[in-house]
Amino acid sequence: MIHRYQYEDLWIVLDVESGAVHLVDELAYEMLGHLTPPLQQEPPQTLLERLSSWPREEVLEAYRELYHLWEQGELFAGDGHDAFVHKLGLAPVKAMCLNVSHDCNLRCTYCFAGKGDYNQGRMTMDAKTGKQAIDYLIAASGDRERLEVDFFGGEPLLAFDTVKEVVEYARSREGETGKRFRFTITTNGMLLDDDKIDYINREMSNVVLSLDGRKSVNDKVRARVDGSGCYETVVPKFQKLVQRRGDGEYYLRGTFTKYNKDFGQDVLAMFDLGFDQVSVEPVVSDPKEPWALTREDLPEVFAEYDRLATTVLDHRLKKTGLNFFHFMLDLSQGPCAIKRLRGCGCGNEYLAVTPDGDVYPCHQFVGMDQWKMGNVFDGTLDQDKKAYFAASTVYEKPDCLECWAKFYCSGGCNANNFRYEGDVRKAHTLSCEMERKRLECAIGIKAAQLLREEEVMA
Repeated sequence: MIHRYQYEDLWIVLDVESGAVHLVDELAYEMLGHLTPPLQQEPPQTLLERLSSWPREEVLEAYRELYHLWEQGELFAGDGHDAFVHKLGLAPVKAMCLNVSHDCNLRCTYCFAGKGDYNQGRMTMDAKTGKQAIDYLIAASGDRERLEVDFFGGEPLLAFDTVKEVVEYARSREGETGKRFRFTITTNGMLLDDDKIDYINREMSNVVLSLDGRKSVNDKVRARVDGSGCYETVVPKFQKLVQRRGDGEYYLRGTFTKYNKDFGQDVLAMFDLGFDQVSVEPVVSDPKEPWALTREDLPEVFAEYDRLATTVLDHRLKKTGLNFFHFMLDLSQGPCAIKRLRGCGCGNEYLAVTPDGDVYPCHQFVGMDQWKMGNVFDGTLDQDKKAYFAASTVYEKPDCLECWAKFYCSGGCNANNFRYEGDVRKAHTLSCEMERKRLECAIGIKAAQLLREEEVMA
């Protein structure tokens, strides 16, 4: 399978199965619209007739180049993943989302978690449950040495004492178990102070800071309990945390809605505040909600991605340091085969734990009782559900089979698929369309960047 598209003045061809990206001229681009494998050594007469407006020698030369790529397995490549996918099975658990708080001091309009309590009532996790979750993760991790724990909510700083005790306990178990823990925390910043900033920068390998961009945009959807905005409170705290963090990993994570389809301006606004690691993602919600993005919004959203891509390319060429999460793509290595086929590992390698110790496939499934997989106190883990998620690869998702982006998005978000399409294995098509657009921009940026840099070197 190939995917052809134009990005600015570039003619781009992606060979889906091999992952090869080719920059071609207009003739080769047009020719590929008429070719199907297997290619013959000499071009068929029908192809020459269809391209009769081009000089014959140019057509023959272009065909020879495409034929060579096909011989090398870089064009119309066979699917090498389908044989591998049947070898995938249950995997040890390597990552856990600890919902230490089902409570929040904000009431974001678009919150998937029921304004913080996941529709389960407001509560926080005690240290006993957190420590038991660490034991549960260690037991479920098999021979994996490196384990990841993400402190999440609601707002995890509402249970900061638990966070600290859990980190200390996990560290105390590393020597005897041979495990190594990597911690992440996601926060809205309202409760940050100097002590918490110093602790987070010392103990957390990554930190996710929630902000939706410009003050007017942020405060419209990210309000306190009393309805007032949070921008003026959290921005200085985030700036202090990042300044003190040095080279430590972090990113500013925002959501854009129907209210700010010019979200590229929010990316730049956050960069101007001193944040160079930015992710602004489309809201996924009931289409009946006033903030929801719908199919009618896609032309505006796509145009904004195009504008943002041009800006990000300019920043890359100038080496200003702006990284936009959705345009970061490694074309030379990329994710491993397993990640290409089943994504984040939800329900198999990755689990979420609630304040009362219940286990779910991920944080976005929390509150859906039919997906509860066990509890950390009795050590249970539903192996049938685990096997179901382990087998939920792109080959089990019919909409993905003919999609050129399948090995990049890996079938999309299982929770969103279930919540909005009613089936983990049925793709949420609106998310798919935006993902494909982002990927086209990311590949285009990378290609244009390499060309410009080669021109400078020449």
